Amino acid sequence: MPELTYREAVRDALVQAMRQDDDVFIMGEDIAEMGGSMGVTAGLLDEFGPERVRNSPISEMAIAGAAIGAAVQGMRPIAEIMYEDFLTLAAEQIVNQAAKHRYMSGGQVTVPVVFRTQGGAGWSPGAQHAQQLEAWFVHIPGLKVVFASTPEDVRGLLWSAIYDDNPVVFFEHRTLYPIKGDVPQEIEPIPIGRARVHRQGEDVTVIATGRLVHESLRAAEEAESEGISVEVVDPRTLQPLDEETLIASVKKTNRAVVAHEAVTRMGFGAEVAAVLQYQAFDWLDAPIERVGARFSPLPFAPVMENFVVPHAADVLAAIKRTVGKS
Repeated sequence: MPELTYREAVRDALVQAMRQDDDVFIMGEDIAEMGGSMGVTAGLLDEFGPERVRNSPISEMAIAGAAIGAAVQGMRPIAEIMYEDFLTLAAEQIVNQAAKHRYMSGGQVTVPVVFRTQGGAGWSPGAQHAQQLEAWFVHIPGLKVVFASTPEDVRGLLWSAIYDDNPVVFFEHRTLYPIKGDVPQEIEPIPIGRARVHRQGEDVTVIATGRLVHESLRAAEEAESEGISVEVVDPRTLQPLDEETLIASVKKTNRAVVAHEAVTRMGFGAEVAAVLQYQAFDWLDAPIERVGARFSPLPFAPVMENFVVPHAADVLAAIKRTVGKS
């Protein structure tokens, strides 16, 4: 199996889809000559030309609106929103147009568009360039929401998103781009709506997304050295949510921690906790623990940024609380 970085895995999915299907094209700010703000689309202009690798005006609403129009007409556009904070500027198009057309047309119109975006702390981007807004879009019927944490998963899930006939908001984390992992020689589509168990355990389940998957795996290693067996599960797809896998894990371990980088208040973890409370309450031997960022805009200063967002130590502390070893 070849080893790719997360960035290379995203690029590979884009390239393979564009080579296979002329209906697939990408558009966004600085994605052509510059290769995107994170270098993900570097080299695509040389192979596919400006008709299929389209620089856009600095208008997220225009990017989203044009992509939706192209999707309704039968294309499969991938709209790159440079930072997920800027999804707020495109929200009208994504929330009120992309998410609604299939339902309002009685299924006669499909909207096969992917809104790719990235964000996250860890490099001092400040309060307007690193928010984690996935919970906003999980709340919208008609959208699918994906947040992959490994090279293998990001490639297989992006491929599935491109060929889904519904709009998909596809989140990537900026600090994951350099990480490496083994991927299949050929792209293997990963079904949207299926979680992944990264680590088997017996004492507590940690359900984590994005960067916090890796922080949780580090916490699990530390917990093991202290005699605590931790299972780590990544939903991968936030909507639809693989409730069956999450519930089965918690029924096995009888304890749960939910962890994400977004602020804890009204975060995605709140919904996961509610699902577990409703469907696995009789199996829980301790309250569900939640790990997330402090309720604050993200500070620019590295020491303060580090203070606001969660890390492996925070996950480990939650694990210990739920097993009564804090």
